[in-house]
Amino acid sequence: MPRKSNRPETPPVVDEEILSPAKLAVELDRPKAASRCVVCSGDAAPTSTENLCWVCRRLKISAWRDTDPQLALQE
Repeated sequence: MPRKSNRPETPPVVDEEILSPAKLAVELDRPKAASRCVVCSGDAAPTSTENLCWVCRRLKISAWRDTDPQLALQE
C-alpha cells in the first residue's frame, strides 16, 4: 500500500493566467523548418544548405571524416 505524503500541497509558482500566454509566445517565436530532410523526412536544420536534419548532417560529416584518411592512404 503506498504511503501518504505528509507534505501539504503547494500552490503553483506561476499563475496559469501568466503561464499560458508565455508558452504560446515561446511556440510562436520558434522558427519553423521550411523544408524536410532529404534522407529521413524529418525537419531540416535551419542552417543546413543541403536540406538535412541535424542527425543526418552529423552522420554525413562523420562518414566524410572516416573516409578522408582512407583516400590519402590509397594515393
